[in-house]
Amino acid sequence: MIIYIHGFGGSGQGAKAKAFRDYFHSIDEAFMAPSLPYNPTLAIESLKELISSCQDRVSLIGSSLGGYYATHLSSMSEVERVVLINPATKPYVTLERALGRAPNFYDATTFEWNEVHLAILKKLESERFNLQKFMVLLQKGDTLLDYSDAAKKYEGAKMLIEEGGDHSFQEIERHFETIRDFFAL
Repeated sequence: MIIYIHGFGGSGQGAKAKAFRDYFHSIDEAFMAPSLPYNPTLAIESLKELISSCQDRVSLIGSSLGGYYATHLSSMSEVERVVLINPATKPYVTLERALGRAPNFYDATTFEWNEVHLAILKKLESERFNLQKFMVLLQKGDTLLDYSDAAKKYEGAKMLIEEGGDHSFQEIERHFETIRDFFAL
């Protein structure tokens, strides 16, 4: 089972999730992209329950905040491989700018994002994880997160760093087969 974990204010129906869904379904790979609650505790608990209920091996794809969550979840015995796409490394700092009414990018609604959520994210920080489980995809043109923070945090993992691009990771489809091959190892 491959589980895609979206970023802050995202959903399992976002453009990247849909592209991954279409690709993995086209090659008959089990794939899910759940829409997670904005509350970090609820998101992590939902993902833990989903992962624990899987009968097969589990691989995670995490984008931005989803990458932070995927790193935290990588210690679960069911999780074999993790791909991170422009992952957040310190969202309890970078998401301070979202305090107050934050956007839900799927349906243009908003939700309350507060200091309690930042504190929860800080508690989820993972300092030790098995780098052999990870592949990290970064684009230097990401203006929301500094790609070099992730390059340092995941040094020793399989890593692809591209010039240009943006936070959403432009043309991610070019790397679908590489991701599939990484999961098949």
